[in-house]
Amino acid sequence: MTNSIRNLVGNELFIGITMGDPGGIGAEIIVKALSDASIRRLAKFVIFGLDEQLEYAADQIEMEPFWLRHPHEKLSRDYPRQVVVADYDEYSVPAWLHSPTPMSGECSMRFCLDAIDAAMDGIIDGIVTAPISKVSWKLADGPWPGHTEMLAARCKSPRKVMMFVAGPLKLALATIHEALFEVRHKFTIGCVFEPIDLLNTALIEYFGIKKPRIGVAGLNPHAGEDGQFGDEENRIIRPAIRLAREAGIDATGPYPADTMFYQAMHGKFDGVVAMYHDQGLIPVKMAAFDSAVNVTIGLPIIRTSPGHGTAFDIAGKGLANENSMKEAIRVAVQMAAVKQKEKGKG
Repeated sequence: MTNSIRNLVGNELFIGITMGDPGGIGAEIIVKALSDASIRRLAKFVIFGLDEQLEYAADQIEMEPFWLRHPHEKLSRDYPRQVVVADYDEYSVPAWLHSPTPMSGECSMRFCLDAIDAAMDGIIDGIVTAPISKVSWKLADGPWPGHTEMLAARCKSPRKVMMFVAGPLKLALATIHEALFEVRHKFTIGCVFEPIDLLNTALIEYFGIKKPRIGVAGLNPHAGEDGQFGDEENRIIRPAIRLAREAGIDATGPYPADTMFYQAMHGKFDGVVAMYHDQGLIPVKMAAFDSAVNVTIGLPIIRTSPGHGTAFDIAGKGLANENSMKEAIRVAVQMAAVKQKEKGKG
């Protein structure tokens, strides 16, 4: 993937990375990921975060800081170093504190908002977000429950879908954080059509697949077995697929989920749509537990994230696995490179 990305890039890309919750593993996985020279060669990077926390993380793993510190108020694309920290030194969060706090919520929201604005202004070509704590955001009176809602609101995007990249598996979700028994109240033709439509667009625009083949899962066992195990397939999912096909999208299904993901992993589909959170996330985590990437599609900007949380329990111990952060960086760079290439053609 590294060589193919490099071949796509014309002008050097500039990727923003938000540090996430200061009490979590964000600083550690960023330092570990960017310490890999093969990752640093993919682009230039600006970290929206706290220099003190990043230096502490480097010290914990016995690594010399390799970045340039710069005040966050003077952000630009023109830095003399490959990695820069846009330092928010007005915030002070003790490096030994590994739990949700109002201050952690306030500064991690600020990192994200400034990175989104920088992407919207064209200063950076994409954003990689380290994990935040939803509890910290709530303690800081944040109006958004998480990244996805903040991104959609800040970008004024009426449509947004959560997508995951796990090795060969590219998957979008029709419903996200809904209690399983509550899915039925949010389950509409529109909520199934939207991820099919946005996944198709993302595969074309960011992954270079000219005519994506999209498989759509059923909701019920055996995809309803012709109505024997529920009518949602006939009443909601099939009409959504029909709408997609009328729009020129190569979408098929609904397929029994217990076979569809296996087929997707072996190349039958370029992307798949799952109906609810665990239906999609179980195969994602099975396929790439330490390297899955969360991508928000439907936005005017690129945003990826590691497929895990803050891991407060191991934060500050030097034990965090950086593979998912590395993969999130690679995917963001690949998406930005494809976008740059297509923009150059126009």
